[in-house]
Amino acid sequence: MKKIIMLTVVAMFAIILAACSDSSSGESSGESKTIKLAHSGSETHQYHIAAKKFKELVDEKTDGELQIEIHPNATLGSEADVIEQVIGGSVEMTTVAADSSFANTVPEMNVFGIPYLFIDREHVYSVLDGEIGKDLLKMTSENSLKGLGYWEVGFRHLTNNQREIVTPADAEGLKIRVQPAPVWETHMKAIGASPTPVAFNELYSALDQGVVDGQENPLPTINSMKFYEVQKYISLTSHTYSPAIVVMNESFFDGLSEDHKKAVQSAVKETTDYQRQFLADKEEEIKQTLKENDVIITEPDREAFREATKNVKDAVSEEVPQELIDRIKEQ
Repeated sequence: MKKIIMLTVVAMFAIILAACSDSSSGESSGESKTIKLAHSGSETHQYHIAAKKFKELVDEKTDGELQIEIHPNATLGSEADVIEQVIGGSVEMTTVAADSSFANTVPEMNVFGIPYLFIDREHVYSVLDGEIGKDLLKMTSENSLKGLGYWEVGFRHLTNNQREIVTPADAEGLKIRVQPAPVWETHMKAIGASPTPVAFNELYSALDQGVVDGQENPLPTINSMKFYEVQKYISLTSHTYSPAIVVMNESFFDGLSEDHKKAVQSAVKETTDYQRQFLADKEEEIKQTLKENDVIITEPDREAFREATKNVKDAVSEEVPQELIDRIKEQ
């Protein structure tokens, strides 16, 4: 009897040691965790394209131990609401245009609202994937966030339901929806338009009801949110590029095992590569869809827009250091 008791004690001790060893090694504990990923786009929006791929990759890399629960269509609140929820920890993760409400949390993100700062996609990607992009991600930690990377929203264009826009003079007096960041109000005033802040999840109805005459967004957004149903004209101004910053609650990320942290980070990067290529391949198809819906697509005088908006950067001089602008231009 004593021998049996002794063997039982030894076996239990071995189990405890093994458990302690596993927890201290930084490897997965086998426990499943759910990550709520909230965004404001539709289920065909750039956010959702990336979120679905991310979910697939995380499931594969963690053998299902991390479960990504996607909440699209602003079902958990507006972009501003969700940013606060991620900071507070009630939502674990979001992806949002860096130069929208997020610029009110990390002011340096206003840099993406400066017109014609980027030459083309190659220039954008060299900035986001390099040291500048990493430095901007680190700034999120001041707000209890872990900056994980950048997915794509894209180069932004002007739309409206009144007339073709070829030069800034054509935008005179139009009520244009803007994102809730100071740089956008200055931008629209610079081309003679009337800036009107509207939450993204309320934009379709605002266009439909005539609260605003137009808005500005990339072609995939215009297509996925069906803005072409309430907008007749698109001017391919390519005035700014918006990255979709990917952030997680910092405490939640820190509480993940080392294996799970690596899985999340690599899944974000792989999703970035996948989504960029996916959207590039879809661009001509989207233009054709818009034309089939009787949308008039105009090639504007971009040099005239560049000249009209050259001083917009002054509106964010307190939030965006000149050094940051210079680094981007020199990249």
